[in-house]
Amino acid sequence: MADSNITKRALAASLKSLMSQQPFSKISIGDICDKCEMNRKSFYYHFHDKYELVNWIFEREFVTVSKSKSYSSLWEAFYDLCKYLYDNKEFYRCAFLIDGQNSFRDYFISVCKAMFAQKLYRTTEDSEIAEFQADFLAEGLKSTLQNWLTKRECISAEDFSEKVKVSIYNIASLVNQNNK
Repeated sequence: MADSNITKRALAASLKSLMSQQPFSKISIGDICDKCEMNRKSFYYHFHDKYELVNWIFEREFVTVSKSKSYSSLWEAFYDLCKYLYDNKEFYRCAFLIDGQNSFRDYFISVCKAMFAQKLYRTTEDSEIAEFQADFLAEGLKSTLQNWLTKRECISAEDFSEKVKVSIYNIASLVNQNNK
């Protein structure tokens, strides 16, 4: 198992390095393998394609780590996500722009949707509404994060997460005022 993780991390480091130099669409499996001095067979033993490798990086570096933490609130988890993405912004600027089957955007949405759905199913007995809300939140989060990261001079993770928090509270306040 340890050797497997060493190989996967080497392939991930290779892909990250290449993505800092050229567009994802121009990177081949051969390029990734050449960069870390491995053969293609090693790559395909661990991953189906380079898209799966990008998704594995997020899974390993953020999702798995965040599952081991006990956050006191969703805002704390959201800040942690923003901080991680900001610290790796060059990679995720590129990753959010990847098109195609198994794209990072699709994977990110599915991870967020699952997380939101789990929380929302507890708040309503209408699973259709919970599903709609999870889709809405996941798509919105993806778009908001992508817009933030792709700005060349993006603000800090702390400032960004605080703006999102204030915006959501302000929107909720407006909705509550209109419902009175």
